[in-house]
Amino acid sequence: MTNQWKLKEIVLMSILGVVFGVIYLLFFLVGQGIRNILVPFGLAPFGYEIIFGVWFIVSIIAAYILRKPGVAFTAEVIAAVVEVLLGSAAGPALILTGIIQGAAAELVFALTKWKDYRLRILILSGMSAALISFVWNLYSSGNIALAPGLLIAMLIVRLISGALLAGVLGKWISDQLAKTGVLRGYALGKELQKKRETGAA
Repeated sequence: MTNQWKLKEIVLMSILGVVFGVIYLLFFLVGQGIRNILVPFGLAPFGYEIIFGVWFIVSIIAAYILRKPGVAFTAEVIAAVVEVLLGSAAGPALILTGIIQGAAAELVFALTKWKDYRLRILILSGMSAALISFVWNLYSSGNIALAPGLLIAMLIVRLISGALLAGVLGKWISDQLAKTGVLRGYALGKELQKKRETGAA
């Protein structure tokens, strides 16, 4: 399999980046709502952590479908740029966050030399993005001032969220799309078709 991106792969990656950029922006509102609900219980810091994995999902989906070096990183950066263009309150600094999250997700695929896209790898990619983004947020969001025990709990929740909402959910969404046939011209679709043919043989 060549590592050179085809035009249709670039187009799909860009579409995914734009779509999830919009979804990411909407989830800031969801996170704020959860945070407000948790305030009376003293659990406000967990408002965003519970759903943080959502903000890595485009990396997982794009990489799982296209299976090319740099896809996870680029898709995440595109989503971040779209968020900023749509008026995210985080401003241009959000692009740097996208770069960090995308690079963290890409790292796991790179360690497999972009050859392993099993569920465990997707989960590890989501957890890598969770861990590295958490370290970044210690300083970018001022979380370093929080109590150590609270930080550890927040990290655990973010890791779980990255594993489930980015890794597991990302794979499930991609697989459902592939089953419709719309991805038959891409790596995931070809893999699914090959399995069908093998099963029928």
